[in-house]
Amino acid sequence: MKMKKIVALLLAICLLGSLAACAKTGDQTPAGVTYVDPYAKYEAGSNELYKAVYMDILGEFYTAYQAAKAEPNISKRYALMAIAEAKMLSAGIFLPTTSQGGNYALTKIAPYTNTPVLWGNDTYRFHDRIVATEMIKAADYKEMKAEWQKKLGTGEYEAWAKQYLTGKGYTLKNTLNVYFDADPESWDVLATSNAADSEILVQTYDGLYEYSMENKLTPALAESYTVSEDGLTYTFKIRQGVNWVDNQGRVVAPVKADDFVAGMQHMMDTKGGLEYLVQGVIKGATEYIEGATTDFTQVGVKATDDATLVYTLEAPAPFFMTMLGYGVFAPMSRSFYESKGGKFGTEFDSAAESYTYGKGPDSIAYCGPFTITGFTSKNSIVCEENAAYWNKGGNNIVKLTYLYTDGSDEQGMYNDLKTGKIDALGLTDARMKMAKEDGTFETYAYVSETDATTYCGFFNVRRSTYANFNDATVGVSKKTDADKTRTGAAMLNKNFRLALAMSIDRGAYNAQSVGEELKYNSLANSYTPGTFVLLEEDVTVSINGTDKTFKAGTQYGEIMQAQLDADEIALKVWDGSSSAGFDGWYNADNAKAYITKAAEELKAVGIEVTAENPIYLDIPMRTDSAVNTNQKNAMKQSIEAATGGLIKVNLVEYTTRDDYLNATYWYTAGSEANFDLNDGSGWGPDYGDPQTYLDTMLPDGAGYMTKSLGLF
Repeated sequence: MKMKKIVALLLAICLLGSLAACAKTGDQTPAGVTYVDPYAKYEAGSNELYKAVYMDILGEFYTAYQAAKAEPNISKRYALMAIAEAKMLSAGIFLPTTSQGGNYALTKIAPYTNTPVLWGNDTYRFHDRIVATEMIKAADYKEMKAEWQKKLGTGEYEAWAKQYLTGKGYTLKNTLNVYFDADPESWDVLATSNAADSEILVQTYDGLYEYSMENKLTPALAESYTVSEDGLTYTFKIRQGVNWVDNQGRVVAPVKADDFVAGMQHMMDTKGGLEYLVQGVIKGATEYIEGATTDFTQVGVKATDDATLVYTLEAPAPFFMTMLGYGVFAPMSRSFYESKGGKFGTEFDSAAESYTYGKGPDSIAYCGPFTITGFTSKNSIVCEENAAYWNKGGNNIVKLTYLYTDGSDEQGMYNDLKTGKIDALGLTDARMKMAKEDGTFETYAYVSETDATTYCGFFNVRRSTYANFNDATVGVSKKTDADKTRTGAAMLNKNFRLALAMSIDRGAYNAQSVGEELKYNSLANSYTPGTFVLLEEDVTVSINGTDKTFKAGTQYGEIMQAQLDADEIALKVWDGSSSAGFDGWYNADNAKAYITKAAEELKAVGIEVTAENPIYLDIPMRTDSAVNTNQKNAMKQSIEAATGGLIKVNLVEYTTRDDYLNATYWYTAGSEANFDLNDGSGWGPDYGDPQTYLDTMLPDGAGYMTKSLGLF
C-alpha cells in the first residue's frame, strides 16, 4: 500500500569525522586511514542505532516538520510542510518513480463514476460505478470527462452519464469484474495496513461520511454532524434502521454509535499498522496505543446514546472530516465480534484458539453495499449486493467479482478483456501492441488519470539482511563481506545517494511498462504531489533565513522548489503547474558530479571508489515478469553509465512474485529489508493534508515507510 521517509544533516559531520565499518588495507585505502563504522557503539538492530542514523540523515527534515505540525494557521502549515519535504528530498534517501495511471487503458467503466478524491479508500468503492457491456470509445470517454468538470458540484453527473451512454448506443449492466493480485492477508479492515486488503474490504462497510462521484462529502452511516466552536468536538447523528448482516445476508445486530467506538478500540488493540493516523489527532489515542493507559474511556471517542457518536480531538484538525473515508474509522459490530471470540484492551489476543474474527469472509459482519459470498485463494472473490443495505436500490452495481492475476500472462489478460471476463485493463507495452494489431487501440484506448499514489525507489541506509527474512535460501546476495561494508559506508553518504537518485533514467525505466510514448506521463518528482494542497491566503515563511512571501493560490510544489533552489540541490520537482509528467531527477552530468564528490569524501574515511573497485548495489528483479525484468535492466544500465562505473548493480533474481514481495513489500521491519535499492512499494494519501505523506517518515517506528530505509 504505502511507505516512510525523512531528511538529514549530521551526515556531513560523520563523513568528515568518524565514518566506520570494517577495515580495508593496501592501495585501496589512503595511508593511515581505516574505515570505522560511526555507529559501532550501538547494539545491532537497536532502536538507538536506528534513531542515530535517522537523525544524522533526516534531522533537518524532522526539525522542520515538527515546526510545520505545530503551526495553527492552515496555509502557513502547508508552506512549512513543503519546506520540510524539500529537506527530505534533498537528503537523497529515495527516488520518487511513478504514480498510478497515466498509461493507456481500455474500459467499460464510465469516468468519474467513483469518486476521484485523492485520499482514503472511497475511490475503491465500486457500488456507484456505471458500466457498459461494450468498451467505451476514447472520444466518448473524453467528452464525459469534460462534462464531469462542468457538472461538478451540481449532483447531476450520474444521471447525465447514464443518459449519455445509452444515447450513444451503449447497454448498461449492473455487474463489474476487475482483477486483484493478492489475497487479503486479513479480512479485518481494522487490523491491516495493506492496500490489497482494504481495497477489497471497503466494499463491506460504510463510513460516517463518504465522497460522492462529484467529490462532495455526503452522509452515509451518519445523517449529520456538528463541530464545536473550538474545533475540538465532532458530534455525529447515526442513521437509524441500519443492520449488520453475516455473509449469508442474515441480520445479526443493528448498527449503532457504539459500533464506531468498538471499531476504534479494536483498531488500536490490533496495532495493524495504521493506528498512527489517529495518534495526536483523537484525544488519548497515543496514550492508549502506547500502553500508557489501558482505560479506553480516556480516549476521545464515545457513544452518548445509540444514535450519537462524539469524537474529541487533541487539537483542532481542519482535515479531520477528510480522514473518515479510511478504514481506521470503520465501524465494527461489538456483539458479532464478541461472538467470534473477540475481546478488548488487555484481554485482546488474536492468537487465542477461540479468536476467529477476521479469519475469512464468513467471520466478519457487513453493513456496506456488498457481502462477500465467495472466495477461492488466488482465483476469485465474489461480492453480492447486501439485501439489508440501507440504500438498496441506489446502487449501480449489484455483483462485483475480483479475478486473480499475477500480471505475468499478458496475452491472457488482454483476452479476458476482449471476451468480457473483465471490464477494464491498463495497457502495458506488450498489451498495447496487441491492441494496435487487432485495431482496438485506435478507437478505444485512452490515457488514464494519474492519482496521488507515489511509488519510490527506496535506499537501504542501514542494511543488515542479505537473504529473505522468511527463507534464508531465497534472495541471497552475492556480495562479499568487504562489498557489504563498502556499500553500507556509501549509503551513509548524502552525495552518493544523490548521485544514485540522479543516475536512474526513469523515462527508460517506465517505458518498459507503459511504452515509449507515455513514459513520462506517470512520473512523480515529489513524495506529496505538488498540486495536493494550495495556500488559502498570503503566507510569509523563512527560506534559509530569508523571508519569502507566497501568494494565496500558491501550490505546495512551488514552495518545495523554492527551498530546493535555496539549498542548491539540482532537482526539479515543480514545472510551474505540476510535479508530475516530467523527469526532474535524472541527469547524468549531475550524477557524475555528485559521485565524484562522494568518492572524495569516502576516500577520506578509508573507502576507495574507482571503476576497478566500485560500490555494488543489490536490486531485486522478478524473472517471471518481463516488465519487471526489463525495468531492472534499464535501471542497471542507466546507473552504471551515469556514474561512470563507480556503481555496479547486482540484479538479484526472484522466480516467483511471492518471493519477490517478501524482499520488497511484505517485510515488517527495517532489519528484514533485503535490498540496497527497492522500487516495490509506495504511499497513497489517507486524508487531505500533506501530513498523510510526511508522517510515514517519522522515526521510532511511528512512520510506516522508514522500514524501507532499513530503519526501525
